[in-house]
Amino acid sequence: MTSMVTLQDQLDRMTAPGELVQIVDAADHKIRCVACGHRCLLKDGRRGICKVRYNDGGVLRVPRGYVGALQIDPIEKKPFFHITPGAVALSFGMLGCDFRCSYCQNWEISQTLRDEAAGRDYMPMSAEQLVTLARGRGARAMASTYNEPLITSEWAVEVFKQARDAGLMTLYISNGNGTPEVIEYLTPWLDGYKIDLKTMNDKHYRRELGGVLQNVLDTIKLVYDAGIWLEVLTLVIPGFNDSSDELWDAARFIRSVSPDIPWHVTAFHPDYKMIDPPPTSVDALQRAAEIGAEAGLNYVYAGNLPGRVDPWEDTVCPSCHTTLIRRYGYLIQENKLARTGGVCPHCGTTVPGIWH
Repeated sequence: MTSMVTLQDQLDRMTAPGELVQIVDAADHKIRCVACGHRCLLKDGRRGICKVRYNDGGVLRVPRGYVGALQIDPIEKKPFFHITPGAVALSFGMLGCDFRCSYCQNWEISQTLRDEAAGRDYMPMSAEQLVTLARGRGARAMASTYNEPLITSEWAVEVFKQARDAGLMTLYISNGNGTPEVIEYLTPWLDGYKIDLKTMNDKHYRRELGGVLQNVLDTIKLVYDAGIWLEVLTLVIPGFNDSSDELWDAARFIRSVSPDIPWHVTAFHPDYKMIDPPPTSVDALQRAAEIGAEAGLNYVYAGNLPGRVDPWEDTVCPSCHTTLIRRYGYLIQENKLARTGGVCPHCGTTVPGIWH
């Protein structure tokens, strides 16, 4: 009788030697993966916390050559509000994650190999095929998203090299659990990086999410210092991270890195295993946005409640307060920056971003 081939077995065949690795003990085949903040020390045959990077005889094997999710999205959905408004991106993801967030909207993808109720199938696809598909659909960018892109960074770089040659922008949508090594590895090939700052409570990160707050704070600084365009998002969850003190802490931290980093505060709805908290109210979301502005951030946005959080969907000049980009959800209703290259037409203030 032949044994049944598992999804794990299939994914192990869709791998290649990884580059984000340090040799710890060559004789003993012991290595360290440096793709994410867990920095997993792997003996021969062992897997990382993500379940998709593993040690095979002293060689780090990493995912390659497939997608677990694929979709054309407005770039605003990522969300990027300061990158080519109105453009579309080809969003692709693989399987697995280094976190275990109980409210993950993409849990069937991210929690594959960790949760028996998950187990999304995959589709073999080459980097060339992905870029051809993006160009055929009129995409201006390619975004690694849905699962955690840091754990599949070698594959992302393979795709992004060809995307750059084709004139496409390259984007990461990430939990920010990075390392200096992975940010240095990505920097030559990455245009935009969105980081989820999920909470300012380290205990919540460790107990509820499977991470460490400081790793995320460090990655925000690393990405900004690397010159990659950065936007930060906080999903405002009632009873979890919505206290005024915590929102002030988040806003002040972002402000300490740069007041020009856009901060998206977005509305929660029950999902996956977190079904007890109610959806975020309009008032609570507006309060979070107001805190960001009061803390000195120049660009604060409220999301997931289109048309109900005026004026927090719009881009406003921080100098003369002219509304420069008017939005309804992901729809661009007016864009006064389209012909100015990111300069306010009223006062000449430069609005940071990628506007071409």
